[in-house]
Amino acid sequence: MSNPTLTRSFVAEAAINTYRIVKFGSTDDYVIQGAAATDGLIGVVEAVAPAAADRCDVVMVGIAEVKLGGSVTRGGLITSDSTGQGVAPSPAAGTNNSVIGRALMSGVSGDVIPVLLQPGSMQG
Repeated sequence: MSNPTLTRSFVAEAAINTYRIVKFGSTDDYVIQGAAATDGLIGVVEAVAPAAADRCDVVMVGIAEVKLGGSVTRGGLITSDSTGQGVAPSPAAGTNNSVIGRALMSGVSGDVIPVLLQPGSMQG
């Protein structure tokens, strides 16, 4: 269940699917789906899938629902895969992964789970 504390309106630089992790776009006030664990992730677009140039709400603080692209365990950190879906970060040595938060439920690819948003980074 979602419980957003801070939601900010942005413009979608390209189409964004529902329940996806996003990062800043190439222009101020624009966002785009996350595409890698190393992206500077800032929040989550939930139930409304904006088309390119549409305004969209991004949950930046609180609990947001995220679609998974792999298996995660409750309490584990979440980052973005190549399609903005939540996955567990790889602990590869020398990799600086951006994380969006912690899973509040365990899940597998295709599930939509609540994530406590805590944007940050972790060094592998």
